[in-house]
Amino acid sequence: MSVIYYCRHCGTKVGEIEDDTVSEYALGFHYLTPEERSELISYQSGGNITVKVVCDYCKSALDANPELSLLPNPLQ
Repeated sequence: MSVIYYCRHCGTKVGEIEDDTVSEYALGFHYLTPEERSELISYQSGGNITVKVVCDYCKSALDANPELSLLPNPLQ
């Protein structure tokens, strides 16, 4: 199983964890509300998990330009 992290804004692959023993609890998914889980986490066939995060570049851009967060796909 792999947990693959992609930026929710630009789509860049941020990182990947390849470990069959890692639990959702260890990844901190239990802190998310059901709505956040459904928005940010996708379960793929084959057991892989895709997680949407914000990369450093997009975070910097959004911090410098908060109005961008009002757009549907501000950094694509």
